[in-house]
Amino acid sequence: MYDLDAETIQPGAAGAGECFVPSEPVTSSHISVLADEAIEALAIRGDGIYVDGTFGAGGHARRIAERLHQPGRLIGIDRDPGVEAFAQTLSSDFPNTFVFMLGSYSEAGDIARRLGYTSVDGILLDLGVSSMQLDQAERGFSFQADGPLDMRFDPTRGVSAAELVATADESELVRLLFEYGEESKARRIARAIVAERERRPIETTAALAALVERTIGRRPGTRIHPATKTFQALRIAVNDELDEVERGARSGIDLLSAGGRMAVITFHSLEDRIVKRVFADAARGCICPRNVPVCVCGRVPTVRLLGKAIKPSEAEIAANPRSRSAKLRVVERLP
Repeated sequence: MYDLDAETIQPGAAGAGECFVPSEPVTSSHISVLADEAIEALAIRGDGIYVDGTFGAGGHARRIAERLHQPGRLIGIDRDPGVEAFAQTLSSDFPNTFVFMLGSYSEAGDIARRLGYTSVDGILLDLGVSSMQLDQAERGFSFQADGPLDMRFDPTRGVSAAELVATADESELVRLLFEYGEESKARRIARAIVAERERRPIETTAALAALVERTIGRRPGTRIHPATKTFQALRIAVNDELDEVERGARSGIDLLSAGGRMAVITFHSLEDRIVKRVFADAARGCICPRNVPVCVCGRVPTVRLLGKAIKPSEAEIAANPRSRSAKLRVVERLP
């Protein structure tokens, strides 16, 4: 999947009231990021039980399913009902080894248990928003084409970005933009949103993007749209993404069997910091003060870290520029 920092437009291509023109062609095809590296990291056994917690268009899932045979099983999970058509295709191709469940990856343990599995041999999470979602204007994730300001992974549940923009007070908007978008001009943007919504509702992606651009301008020479961080912040808030990452990483480790591996692909520093911290915490043993001669905390590591973060090769970035911010981190469950 991807993050909005990969979404750019041609300099000068869009102003207030103008259409947005992507600097890279919009396509409905989905390219799985770090696919070879992720599959290798999972060290798949043909008879193992695996979870793809962010099924999306099924790119990573298909690579896993191709390596399984009965009694091996792949459990695909996604909270976006729009991916069910892709899941049906994979179910037809691998009827004996693949099953899809609508839900959140943080609920993988409960989902696995409902299917009769108390532990699994591998878990893959590919975080962020998918190219499929970015390219569908009606989902409201992108300002590359105008659409309703929605941004929900599951459009049947929760509060949309338009509702959040319409109801959050100025201080809350400042907090969201600063914490989730790392937007240094959060206060100016929040003030502009509040002033604009008193005149008219902000209901479309183009309206919000144009408002942000009018408010903070565009740095000369940059190809990244000034609304990029605002869109990221709202998407994270609407989908509770950071808490979801924390819950998903911790519960995923608990679900692994001895020797099982968890591989997580992130696309921005907020996600990556959480995954890195959760993995490091699980890999840490005794935390007693150094002056205590004998361990009294009883803490033992539950995983071992498998190397440092893996990044896309130059060839992958050249072929798929949206992959450039990706990082893959992997842990293995200890006995």
